[in-house]
Amino acid sequence: MGIKMKYIVILGDGMADEPMEALGNQTPLEYAKTPAMDELSKLSEIGLCHTIPEGMKPGSDTANLSVLGYDPKKYYTGRSPLEALSIGVDMKPEDIAIRANIVTVSVDDKPYEEKTIIDHSASEISTGDAAVLLDAVKKELENDIYQFYLGTSYRHLLIWNQGEVVELTPPHDVLGQVVGQYLPQDEKLRDMMKKSYEILVNHPINKERMEKGLNPANSLWFWGAGTKPCLSSFQEKTHKKGAMISAVDLLKGIAVGAQMKNIDVEGANGTLHTNYEGKARAGVEVLTKDDFDFVYIHVEAPDEMGHQGSVERKIQAIEFLDEKVIRIVREEMERAGEDYRMLVMPDHPTPICVRTHTAEPVPYMLYDSTKELAKNWNYNEREAKLCGNDVAHGYEMIEKLFKN
Repeated sequence: MGIKMKYIVILGDGMADEPMEALGNQTPLEYAKTPAMDELSKLSEIGLCHTIPEGMKPGSDTANLSVLGYDPKKYYTGRSPLEALSIGVDMKPEDIAIRANIVTVSVDDKPYEEKTIIDHSASEISTGDAAVLLDAVKKELENDIYQFYLGTSYRHLLIWNQGEVVELTPPHDVLGQVVGQYLPQDEKLRDMMKKSYEILVNHPINKERMEKGLNPANSLWFWGAGTKPCLSSFQEKTHKKGAMISAVDLLKGIAVGAQMKNIDVEGANGTLHTNYEGKARAGVEVLTKDDFDFVYIHVEAPDEMGHQGSVERKIQAIEFLDEKVIRIVREEMERAGEDYRMLVMPDHPTPICVRTHTAEPVPYMLYDSTKELAKNWNYNEREAKLCGNDVAHGYEMIEKLFKN
């Protein structure tokens, strides 16, 4: 057996949910076929973890900071600044970073304020298509004060020089609603969103997309404003050498800020059909061959399917996570003869019924390969609540993982 304990977090973004009548009053996590998690749960501690501090909005930003051991009330300066770190934007202290989603709003003759937001991800647009559309916007709207940067898929960035942190609404919070009351109060930001629609609505790429049955990527949507982040080093904080595996700029940015290694996996794209196996194997490799102590394997798909409101695809995302990540990580770690502790959890719920994040506590499962447990529970929201284990502050979860 290995001499040195290894530590793993497998994070199913937005995996937690509410019981649904259509699933026999079960959650997607309960209903999904998850043999790897079912087997592991019998050998693990399960319980609930409160990842969102009271009074803070339930986002993947605050929640993942929590799981990594950073108290959001102390370290959080906004979502977009973390993504800016990933994209490689060197923010000045007076810069404001703002997330610029490429979204779908209704194509009709109504004024922009009366349009409806249809899709926060424009049918999970490819980064290639998004790059062409963002270039068209930049030609018309970019100047010394407002600069756009390409991110991944629908997630892009606006840097506002000497701007201010303004209140902005996340697009996934208002899907299916008329946009008027949710537009920025700031006149210039509001104008840029309206002009982006005029630039993009008849773009050749959008005509092609509609012919293929895809949603047009026809507007920018600004949200998540914040100032330059200041995270402390993960290694100095925990005395563990850590790596991050994620397809999304937010998590990569957190890793940059925390001075963790970012591992890019080919085909990892944050969608339902991401390269799950590649992520799992890369996670094992960084622990067993590169001598890292800790790896954080983040899977975006359950969250995306929750935002889409698709029960079937959310269940599929959970089953893929089980079969193609958790099972493989466990088998490969055992084959390598390593002692390890593995934490499986979501960052926050993304219930199908609301299609956005909520602040409810999430179920966790903590496995230690060196301890022999024999439990009769399964890993899901209901049983995690019944067992009575409760982590009141999400940022304390990492200490629980590292406590042998």
